[in-house]
Amino acid sequence: MDKSLATIVFESLASGVRLDAYRLLVKAGPQGLVAGEIGAALEVPPTNLSFHLKALTHAQLVSVVQEGRYQRYRANLALMQELIGYLTAECCAGHPELCAEACVEPICA
Repeated sequence: MDKSLATIVFESLASGVRLDAYRLLVKAGPQGLVAGEIGAALEVPPTNLSFHLKALTHAQLVSVVQEGRYQRYRANLALMQELIGYLTAECCAGHPELCAEACVEPICA
C-alpha cells in the first residue's frame, strides 16, 4: 500500500456514518448487506446513506454489485488487512517481536 491510498482510506473513514457503515459491513462478512439493511441498521435516510456508501466505494473500502433492484455492499477485507499491515510494518523499527509488551489482545494476536 502506498501513502496516497492510505490517506484516501483514512479520509473516507473520517465520518461517523461511514465508519459505522464499514464496521457493519465487516461484521456482516463476505455476504455483505443490501443498502436498505445498512440504512435500517444505522437509521440513516437513503439519500444520506447513498452519499456515504459512494465515498466508501470510491476509497475501495467497499464493493457494490447490483442484485435486481438492490445494491449489495461488501467490505473490502483485503484492503483492511493491507492497511493494518501498512500501519504496523515498521513496528519497533521493523522488529515487531519487540513490540509484544505494548500490544493488547486481540489487536496483536
